[in-house]
Amino acid sequence: MLKFAAVVLVGALSAVGAAGAVVNFDPSQTFSVQAPQANAQLAVAPVSSRPAPAQVTKAADGHYWATADVDGSAVRFLVDTGATAVALTATDAKRLGLDLAKLTYGVPVTTADGKTMAAQVKLRSVTIAGARVENVDALVLQSGLETSLLGMSYLGRLSSFEATRTALILKP
Repeated sequence: MLKFAAVVLVGALSAVGAAGAVVNFDPSQTFSVQAPQANAQLAVAPVSSRPAPAQVTKAADGHYWATADVDGSAVRFLVDTGATAVALTATDAKRLGLDLAKLTYGVPVTTADGKTMAAQVKLRSVTIAGARVENVDALVLQSGLETSLLGMSYLGRLSSFEATRTALILKP
């Protein structure tokens, strides 16, 4: 049994060392092979620099509510995978500094309250718990929306997202 454990340990250390060599491989460099030194320290570089997943906890009402940093201001969103785009209430759009009088409401949309018109805008960035997406297409609705919706124009730009029983996991 002790022999087996030793073999497994040596194999694991070899695999970690090989992974470190592959991660740090630079084809423009020349390498020389040297005999291992006694008590040599094994250094392994991180495999990925991808940001850690962000998490939005499910609220008591069963919905996922996310507070996002939108162009430097906080906006509370209801996460809605059925919404094609990020949809802003007029109130939230105004707080973001958009001049509602200068918007062109030429996009017909249907909400739970019925049909209304919306204006297309571009948000510089939307960040939720570290999951940042830049240049997000959004709509500002004239009426019929009580809360802003975090739709697929943000969610679809993530590498993935997953709804669990307790949280929504956002992977940038």
